[in-house]
Amino acid sequence: MKTAIYAGTFDPITNGHLSVLNSAARLFDKVIVGVAADNNKKTLFTLEERTKLAEASTGHLSNVVVQEFSGLLVDFAKEQNASALVRGLRVVSDFEYEMQMAMFNKDLNGELETVFFIADAEHSFISSSQVRNIASLGGSIDKYVSQPVADALKAKYGQKNAE
Repeated sequence: MKTAIYAGTFDPITNGHLSVLNSAARLFDKVIVGVAADNNKKTLFTLEERTKLAEASTGHLSNVVVQEFSGLLVDFAKEQNASALVRGLRVVSDFEYEMQMAMFNKDLNGELETVFFIADAEHSFISSSQVRNIASLGGSIDKYVSQPVADALKAKYGQKNAE
């Protein structure tokens, strides 16, 4: 069984993430969405909230599971018997950072491959930070995220019609 890990902060998970995940789910037997506990970012959502939103957004994919992790991604990958890391590319500027991370991960674990996916064109510009910004200013984010994520963002920012 070929297992891949798609790791990130997912603060929150967006339709861009889901576009990459859909592609990965077609190629791998199992894809683990690894929600990172350790990061250098100040997140809007707690680890538990980010995990629940990822679960709610990926329930339609039978070979995808969501798990929290901390520490080095290569260690988590080894624990999960994963052979690949999934990374998404949106724009050319993503490539340099992602290539550097892939090289570090390969150096730390030579058995682990990094596979890059390009998000569908209509989702290629979406970033979690921009979605949070739009939501914080009361803008419509429904076409950028799943309904559970949209509801959670509206609730975080105290907008009407939030659940």
